[in-house]
Amino acid sequence: METELLEAVGLPILGSIVAGGVIGLEREWRGRAAGFRTHILVCLASTLLMLAAMSQADWAFEALPDENIVTDPTRMAHGVLTGIGFLCAGVIFRTGFSIHGLTTAASLWITSAIGILFGAGLYGVGALGTAVTALILIGLRLVSRRLPALQVVDVEVAWRRDASEAERGVEALLNGDDVRGSLSQAFEMTDDVVRRTWRLKARSDLELKALSHGLAARTDVVAYRLTPRER
Repeated sequence: METELLEAVGLPILGSIVAGGVIGLEREWRGRAAGFRTHILVCLASTLLMLAAMSQADWAFEALPDENIVTDPTRMAHGVLTGIGFLCAGVIFRTGFSIHGLTTAASLWITSAIGILFGAGLYGVGALGTAVTALILIGLRLVSRRLPALQVVDVEVAWRRDASEAERGVEALLNGDDVRGSLSQAFEMTDDVVRRTWRLKARSDLELKALSHGLAARTDVVAYRLTPRER
């Protein structure tokens, strides 16, 4: 009896904790809001709900006389994956022209799916999904770092409104040899300050540091912010 209980409940729960921990560890290491504990809880909750759906015969309710009850565990899976969308939406946010948190939201969604697999008793598929997800999050990130790709960065610069040469000087820095042409622009003006935002492409972090030093050296620039997009 104890062996059957361990196989029916213990193994799915253990598998969900390990799977959520493996995926969440990468997000925790990256300093994301949804990290180690969040992914474990998402995977565990999905597993427990799926176990409940798979064991509807043990639920504490009595069927009406002459009624034939047909259970459908897939309805629970649909409900779990729909509900997890609200949690995923909470980790997606916008900064300037960039959208952040999409990878974390996707990792939460697939962690929930893996928890459902463990809850349904599909241990092999769940373990394979965990390994592939970890490979995508960790392995492909290492590959992307070695690719000769341009880095997209949001550049926000504010200067005094009475500084007539400020805009021309800032644009000269942004249109240097190390920064590719502007993709998008935004403009804001108050009584004392003009604030503009560009979305540019830079070759590397060294070029961004040079751009930062150039903006800091200008006495007419009162504030600036460089926000690279997550790669």
